[in-house]
Amino acid sequence: MTGQRRSFGIGASAGIAVGPAALVRRMEPDISDHPAGLLGVEPLAQAIKTAISAIQSLADATPTNDAAILDFQIEMLRDPTLFDMAAERIGKGEDAAIAWIGTMDSFITGFQGSDDELMGARAVDVIDMKNRVLDIMMGRPTSTFPAGSIYVGRDIEPSLFLAHDWSDGGGIVLFNGSTASHVATLARARSVPMVTGIGPIELGPEEILLVDGSSGSVITDPQPADMTPSLSNRGRPGTSPDAHHRSDAGKVETADGIPVQVSVNISVLSELDRLDPTTTAGVGLLRTEFLLSSPSDIFNEEEQFAAYRRILEWAQQKPVVIRLFDLGGDKAFPTIAGEHGSFLGLRGVRLLLSKPEILRVQARALLRAAAFGQLRIMLPMVTIPAEVDAAAAILKEEADLLSIGGKFHPVPPLGMMVEVPAAALMLETFYKADFFSFGTNDLGQYLVAAARDNPAVAGLHAEAPPAIYRLIAASLKGIDSMSRPVSICGDMASDPACLGSLLKCGLRHFSVTPSRLMAVKSAIRALNANAPQTAAD
Repeated sequence: MTGQRRSFGIGASAGIAVGPAALVRRMEPDISDHPAGLLGVEPLAQAIKTAISAIQSLADATPTNDAAILDFQIEMLRDPTLFDMAAERIGKGEDAAIAWIGTMDSFITGFQGSDDELMGARAVDVIDMKNRVLDIMMGRPTSTFPAGSIYVGRDIEPSLFLAHDWSDGGGIVLFNGSTASHVATLARARSVPMVTGIGPIELGPEEILLVDGSSGSVITDPQPADMTPSLSNRGRPGTSPDAHHRSDAGKVETADGIPVQVSVNISVLSELDRLDPTTTAGVGLLRTEFLLSSPSDIFNEEEQFAAYRRILEWAQQKPVVIRLFDLGGDKAFPTIAGEHGSFLGLRGVRLLLSKPEILRVQARALLRAAAFGQLRIMLPMVTIPAEVDAAAAILKEEADLLSIGGKFHPVPPLGMMVEVPAAALMLETFYKADFFSFGTNDLGQYLVAAARDNPAVAGLHAEAPPAIYRLIAASLKGIDSMSRPVSICGDMASDPACLGSLLKCGLRHFSVTPSRLMAVKSAIRALNANAPQTAAD
């Protein structure tokens, strides 16, 4: 044992996981046991063929939305250019393993050298392919780690994540990694707690870790005081089934009889397959940017329409809040010119209004899908009322154009994320917004001037909650006479430890990550909404 320590990284997937650490040192190729006989192109050709077959088998057993990651690997391995580059090196005297490593490293270096975070995060996908083919040539078994353990390593390959059985819990802690990686997206979809950017940590054999994917914290050797009911309940889908939760339609009461609604946040459509709509009050946030599997999807109206229609039909006439693309900041996209990586530049509604062609395509898809359910449209990163006005005007123009064909397309209610302190302080001036939803992830980083994607200041970001509580309470007091629906959809809404203070602020609608749905409802039932506020609140 190395003793208890708390480390901070970046929360990539919300939720709590507790288990023994499985330290995996893999990612760089190990050729210390390099076998003889890897001469000529045949060993490589056979290894690639075997790798494609193995990846295809894994893809066939993977939900369609998730399998796109594996399809990319298959198509790249089938590309004759890749094989020809390695064959050229073999022709110059290198054996198949060395030639393969050299060829793939040239691609990996290109991805890693990209200034765009999304492109840089794709390097691990290529590393995944390189290692699989190399393992086959070297006669090594596919790497794995114990079920229920906490994977700890520099990064984690998508195929390893998809092949692993997460039904027994577990989580991921990465020294490096990225919240924009494919594995981070998969972890959010499957409710696997994940923390990135933790830096090197000292671990003893099978040391117990507590991973909090919401706050980005990792506790080494947690003590009983750390294992509160809210933390030890990992909220894994399918664990501790309770019929009381299954038919409540997301409507619960606090211990002092105050009604509260609990909706869910959705990042990828595969989450719907594991979620019963009768357990929720609807969808409080659909993160549409996470539905984009390629840059071209931004302009693919039909694909967007199909995705929005599916979630609206799944919700069975319950409200579905669909947020417009929240791009920029830590979610830069290759085809969008802008200030990549800047949380203070062109992002959210600012970017959409600067590039209305993107907004208009999404608006048309949403307006067409609105006929299939109770749609609400939400604007990201709003700072001033004029941004709401401008977006509303574009939605109205697109609705009028669609209606020319004879079918009326009304504009659904239009609300806004409250995640900029200036907007929160002046919320009563946004009288044209139909509803408000507090986004505590960005609100917190702006309040403490500490980027949530920077491990060096993660400790500062963790100190934001008291300031957030005070600002939310003041904001709600300012709009008390407006009678607008208000909710919270940030990570704090999914953290039972924060719920008491958020209830005291006056919030009565929480939208949470699906893996925390039961835990949040249980915690709310045990809390008093009208308990006196403390100085910390």
